[in-house]
This record gives sequence, C-alpha cells and structure tokens, in this order.
Amino acid sequence: MKIAFMGIRGIPASYSGFETFVEQLAKRLVRRGHEVTVYNRSTFVLYRGRTYLGVRLLRLPTLPTKHLDSIVHTLFCSIHAFFSPYDIVYICGVGNSPLAFLLRLRGTKVIINVDGADWMRAKWKYWAKQYLRLCEWIATRSADVIIADAQVIQDRYRELFGIETLFIPYGANIRKHEGSDVLERFGLQSRGYLLFVGRLVPENSAHTLIRAFSQVETNMKLVIVGDAPYSDEYKTSLKDQACSRVIFTGYLFGEEYQEISSNAYMFVLASGVDGTRPVLLDQMAFGNAVLVRNTPANLEVVGQSGATFDHQDDERDLALKLQYLVEHPEQVIALRMAAEERVRAKYSWEKVTDRYELLYSEMMKGTPSEEIARHLEDQIPLEPRQKTTEDSVLLKVLQEVAADG
Repeated sequence: MKIAFMGIRGIPASYSGFETFVEQLAKRLVRRGHEVTVYNRSTFVLYRGRTYLGVRLLRLPTLPTKHLDSIVHTLFCSIHAFFSPYDIVYICGVGNSPLAFLLRLRGTKVIINVDGADWMRAKWKYWAKQYLRLCEWIATRSADVIIADAQVIQDRYRELFGIETLFIPYGANIRKHEGSDVLERFGLQSRGYLLFVGRLVPENSAHTLIRAFSQVETNMKLVIVGDAPYSDEYKTSLKDQACSRVIFTGYLFGEEYQEISSNAYMFVLASGVDGTRPVLLDQMAFGNAVLVRNTPANLEVVGQSGATFDHQDDERDLALKLQYLVEHPEQVIALRMAAEERVRAKYSWEKVTDRYELLYSEMMKGTPSEEIARHLEDQIPLEPRQKTTEDSVLLKVLQEVAADG
C-alpha cells in the first residue's frame, strides 16, 4: 500500500512523541514492502536527505508560529496529497482534523490520531482551546478511522460523541547504551540522578518536579532533558526555581539520549495531560524505574510496574514519594525489572505494526470501524502483562542486590 504521514514536524525523530511514533512505524512498514511517505516541516528538520531508512521524505513550508505551524503545514501537505496516489493518509493531531475532508473528496482513506485531550495544554489560550475542542467533534465526521493511543481517550470519545475509536498504543524498544561522554560532560554518575525528559512547557509540570525535588534530602541530582520553542518565559522561571543540584541539558538525541536514560536512578513523569506519553514507554524500555502522576492514562500504561504520586496534592506527594524511593533502592530495583517486563509483554513495536497493517488492509476492503476493532482483538490481541507475585519480585530483588555485593 501507499501510505503517507502528516501533521508532525518530521523525521528523523528529534522532538516529541508523534515524531518517534511515525519513525518507528514508518520504517517497519517499509520493511514489509509498503511505500511510505512522511511530510517534514522545512523550518524544523535539519536532515536534508530524500529518504530515511527507506521512507520517502517530502519537505514543505509552514508558518513557524505557535498557533499556525501545524495547521498551515498540514494544509500544504493535504493539497500535495490530494494530487498523489496514496491509499491511506495518517494525520497526527486533532487540530488538523478539518483537513481530512479535502483528502476524502479524492477518495483517500484517512486516519486521525487525536493524541489525548490536546485542548487541556496550558500553552493554549481560550480561543485555541475552543478550536481544539471543536476539532474533536470534527474528527468524528471527517476521518474514516480515529485512533486513540489510550483507553481513557477511547472512553472520552464514546461518552462525548457516541463513537468507537480504535485503540492502538505506542510501542517501545528494549535497549541499553554506553559509550558517549554525556555523563562526564554534565558531571553525572551512573544511577546518581533522577531524570525528566520532555518539552519545557507548563503542562509537562517540570516546575512541580523541581519544587518537589528541592524538598528531598539527597546527594542525587535532577537532570532536566528537553527544551521548547515559544516558551522562553517559562524556561527562565524553571531555572530561577532550581537549586544547584538541578541540571538542564537542553535537547539530547541519539546515543546521548540513550545513555543518559540507561544510567538514571529513576525517571519521573510529572505531566498532567491525559494520554499515552511515548517517553514513558521509552524510559520503561530502558529498564528505568518510573514514578508517574496517577492520571488514568499513566496508570493504564504502567499497571503495577510503576510508582505513582497524587494528581491533586502533586508537589507535596511527589516530594514524599521521591524521598521514599531514594532511601529504598531495593524498591527501585524491583520497579526497574517490572517496567521492562511490562514493555516486553504489551508494548512491542512489531505487534503495533501488525495491528496497523491489519487496519490498513481492512480499511481498503471497506470494513466498518466496529468490525475492524473486533478483527484487531481477535487476530492480534494485546497480551496482558504476566502476573508477577510479590515473592518472585522479592527473590529477583535479593538476587540483584546479592550480585551487586
């Protein structure tokens, strides 16, 4: 099949969850014999090759402003796609949903990944929030299929609009890495720091983590990996609040990102926006213990394999949980093993690709969404996490502690 992805900044992935998702899925679809095109924003992606890992790349312009960047680029992509023989167009981001009508006029099958409740993000002001909420309804009319990356998002669309979305989660790759100089460059010791990774925007709540960490009695450091355009004032406020043990690295990619992730004591996800966060799966796949805000989507991802802090009393409870976990490394070891085990069982990129490939095939046959959902569950079920008893977890902890001397 001929498949195109739009609505993202582009690949090679160097920014957020959508880019990572598209890169991981697109390269696997190419290996399976499909023709895949990804539209890149000319002002963002520095890579200038025409292909990447077998994926065709098309660079189109945009207006690089907070409110118009995505929709203007996706408009240009949609116009180009209208005159291209794609079988399937996959649009990322609910704010781009009005453009699906143009593609369906041509007879192209359109998928929209709505990516959680985007209107809740703090960066959007009143009218932008109202537009995004309207786009949720538009998506239910403009797309052939709506993808929910979390079951809590499925519930939201069922309750608000009375429609069934398809649940296909993101995947993760089990991997470790050593060999770069990133730890030495930032004065870090393996397992001697807590890790935050994400865009430095208010809804990701780096400020909550920084304030909570300042209350923790420990020699460990807090490493903040990430940056963001259009948020200079917020980034300045983070640095003003940070104590001397907080290190801001800016963006880290490739081997540096993998190494700083592989050596963390623990990863903390403070974000309050519901929806699956690919970075959480990424960190679990690195074998990191994870401490997450107890939102429904986060709980859905970690199951019993992660520690949580309270969504309402966030700063106080986060500080308490951080203090407890830095004082109980045996608990952190158990969480590391549980996180990696859960990723292996439920979040395989190959299984995610299997589900998308079956979805595309059924869409080309004209199968209704309700039947597609049944076929996905019947033919490629998501494996439930294998239950691990408290005794077996304790045994593994004791074995690892003994091995470490």
